[in-house]
Amino acid sequence: MSDKIESVPSVSVTYARNGASTKANALGMRPMQERAYEKRGEQYLLIKSPPASGKSRALMFVALDKLENQDIKQAIIVVPEKSIGASFNDEPLSKYGFWADWCVEPKWNLCNAPGTDNGGKVKSLGAFLEGDDKVLVCTHATFRFAVDEYGVEAFDDRLIAIDEFHHVSANPDNKLGQHLGQFIARDETHIVAMTGSYFRGDAEAVLAPQDESKFNTVTYTYYEQLNGYEYLKQLDIGYFFYSGSYVDDILNVLDPAEKTIIHIPNVNSRESTKDKIKEVEHILGALGEWQGADPATGFQLVRRPDGRVLRIADLVDPDHQARIQESLRAAAMKTDRDYVDIIIALGMAKEGFDWIWCEHALTVGYRASLTEIVQIIGRATRDAPDKTRARFTNLIAAVDATEEAVAEAINDTLKAIAASLLMEQVLAPRFEFKPKNPDSGPTPGLDYGDGGYDPDRCNFGINEQTGTYQVEIRGLAEPKSEEAARICQEDLNEVIAAFVQDKRTIERGLFDEELVPEELTQVRMGKIIKDKYPELDAEDQEAVRQHAIAALNLTQQAKRLATEGGSEGSPNTALIDGVRRYAMDVRELDIDLIDRINPFGEAYAILAKTMSEDSLKQVATAISAKRTSITPDEAKAIARRAAEFKRERGRLPSATSQDAWEKHLAEGAAAFMRFRAEGRYE
Repeated sequence: MSDKIESVPSVSVTYARNGASTKANALGMRPMQERAYEKRGEQYLLIKSPPASGKSRALMFVALDKLENQDIKQAIIVVPEKSIGASFNDEPLSKYGFWADWCVEPKWNLCNAPGTDNGGKVKSLGAFLEGDDKVLVCTHATFRFAVDEYGVEAFDDRLIAIDEFHHVSANPDNKLGQHLGQFIARDETHIVAMTGSYFRGDAEAVLAPQDESKFNTVTYTYYEQLNGYEYLKQLDIGYFFYSGSYVDDILNVLDPAEKTIIHIPNVNSRESTKDKIKEVEHILGALGEWQGADPATGFQLVRRPDGRVLRIADLVDPDHQARIQESLRAAAMKTDRDYVDIIIALGMAKEGFDWIWCEHALTVGYRASLTEIVQIIGRATRDAPDKTRARFTNLIAAVDATEEAVAEAINDTLKAIAASLLMEQVLAPRFEFKPKNPDSGPTPGLDYGDGGYDPDRCNFGINEQTGTYQVEIRGLAEPKSEEAARICQEDLNEVIAAFVQDKRTIERGLFDEELVPEELTQVRMGKIIKDKYPELDAEDQEAVRQHAIAALNLTQQAKRLATEGGSEGSPNTALIDGVRRYAMDVRELDIDLIDRINPFGEAYAILAKTMSEDSLKQVATAISAKRTSITPDEAKAIARRAAEFKRERGRLPSATSQDAWEKHLAEGAAAFMRFRAEGRYE
């Protein structure tokens, strides 16, 4: 057994628990559902909202209105896997104040039907299209085969609702994405798309830009969701490193008293022992003495040294999987906290899996997709009586110099940090950035703190009711076009996802001691935005860049202040207090100051706490050994910045300047001239 793993969350966010997100209005709608219902008249609607915020029910309200009042013939609900079909079972909505109930005839819930996706279910869907019934539920696969069989036009005047929309992609190999493009081009159907993830983990666009622009978006953030809970008030996210076999170390991060979902590693990952059944056996053995299986549910019973018997659902063993899944669908899962204590899974129990009592999502090994991590964290963020704290832990094999796969180990580490940084953005409130000008004044409805609005400094205003957090920044560029404004409002996390997943960016941000932060904040981020949004002009690209860096660095600085000086076990200051403190501590919050912060500085501080000194040195050495000199593309981007410098100051940047960024601009411009002379840009 190795030394106890030090429990340092990389982020800990405390929420106000104002109860708002769980309160229903006169029609029985919670705030997110009300927001979606207000846009029920839209032909194309995209609902971005966290797990457990009530997307299924939001769709029911919207679909019923479309069927009753908008000349829509039928509604087809498309889910990624059969188990999620249950989310769209009958609901007596009129009991809570709505004007109709949600009803799905049992024969039209094809998720419960026998047979394959490409057989009888496709015929059933065809029969439904010919008939008068109103609602059908099927899997993504059944729907794809049905569109191939009957053609896009067979779905005219119908609503197609796609749950877990992040499964769709604009990639030509993605069949559902292809079909979606055809539906939008034909323009005869209504589409509601729903996702609990704010980005695709593989950084691939879900929709082509011209299609995405047709969608009206309803966004409900994690911050609004968790801030409005009744019970859950703290969420911790951490990554921890171990040596040897993970099953020997698992009890260092697993508290048997917490309701936990353990996702064991993918068999292709470094962390896997390649024998998933034995891994489960080892975990059971580490927890206590096996007492056999419960005859009623099939759960494994394990006696702890203190005499308590744990009820453990093993979803890994294929021989008993179907039975365990059935037991986990029982009504007692929602009503009885002690029905099950620990669930062990490999590929299951992620999206759409509803266990409100879950307090800890423990994932072994890096998951390739950030979307998957968001989904797994969502398993622990549901509100439940007496559940005040939830956490997500990513257990990762430490870098071992004797390993052949040092590069792979380093990659996993960097990806875990990227995921953690991104989750911090997802969990933070959505900031509204505003340029500070001599004529700036207070925005009605915002609270500027004890002293009120100060015309002489940058202000930070809050409206808790609407979830508005406005930050004034001197020198901030404003987006000019509608699309740039939309990106600044809706898609900054998408931009940040691409930035923190850029390998060279994160390597340099963490391990390059000579780094000038502007190389990342201006040059790398500038290039990422240029590649991601080529249709924007240079001014709008710069405005998006500034807003994205402000959002990332403000959250990082707030995290530093929120965790500084707090002793172990003391209540964490909420992230929002850290933002307020940072905005108040810095007399002049200007964009140049924000650009001079290394976005990965705080991540490195946490890495230094969770990783052994030897491992950290190995990673730093391996990365610096392959550091490359400036590329022609980078030289071109730096030369543009050098030209801006000349416009602003009336002189060229100097290679002998004491200012590291000015010196870097001069070197980059010189490299650009050299590359151009060599004909590299022809």
